[in-house]
Amino acid sequence: MPEYKIMLDAGHGGEDPGAVSGGRQEKDDTLRLTLAVGDLLKNRGVDVEYTRTTDVYQTPFQKATIANQSGADYFISFHRNSSPTPNQYTGVETLIYNKSGIKYDMAKNIVGALGEVGFQDLGVKERPGLVVLRRTTMPAVLIEAGFLNTDQDNRMFDEKFDEIAQAIASAILGTLGEEDVEGPTYYRVQAGAFTKRQNADQLLYELLDQGYPAFLLNEDGYYKVQVGAYLQLGNAIAMEQKLRDAGYSTMITTR
Repeated sequence: MPEYKIMLDAGHGGEDPGAVSGGRQEKDDTLRLTLAVGDLLKNRGVDVEYTRTTDVYQTPFQKATIANQSGADYFISFHRNSSPTPNQYTGVETLIYNKSGIKYDMAKNIVGALGEVGFQDLGVKERPGLVVLRRTTMPAVLIEAGFLNTDQDNRMFDEKFDEIAQAIASAILGTLGEEDVEGPTYYRVQAGAFTKRQNADQLLYELLDQGYPAFLLNEDGYYKVQVGAYLQLGNAIAMEQKLRDAGYSTMITTR
């Protein structure tokens, strides 16, 4: 497989706890998730480095500098969101400098994969003012893995932690054209497979606009547009029927 070096950044740390809700601190959740995703990527042969592996403080500029000096090919920063009022919002989103290039593909795939786990998909947003996105010299994505002050998202984060880590790692590898991380068998509904990326994107955006949890895989020379990831075949069949009723030609695949 091609060799990639990915810098993983656990947001905040040390004297900077990030978002806080009760006794829960963002810096702890981000470090735990960062290390878990890192282990999965390393198991697939990816060269993984970290901005931090312990509870230390770094400015955003220091984090970007560490990534730049490492010669990493990609930079992924892990965070958790927060709202002015507890339980005001729910969901996951990814942030990038601008919506172009492979970072946009990776951001879409990550947030789509987290939507499959069960989070509300809030999409991809441009944040050119963020230092870790502006100062890094490689494609960079910032993940907001749910709201820290929303009970629903915290339950999801804790109860499906392994699935969340696997979803992120699989989305990263899928973007790079690698196989998914090994894990449970998921049933997915495939709505199309294309040799041209623009045709796949057209179908992907169409499905997303209609609220379907669609995502894109680059596999076996095809750009595959798939919907959902289900442990139970019956759930995949129900989604396939829904898509067929809407006029799409589909098939069920496994990963």
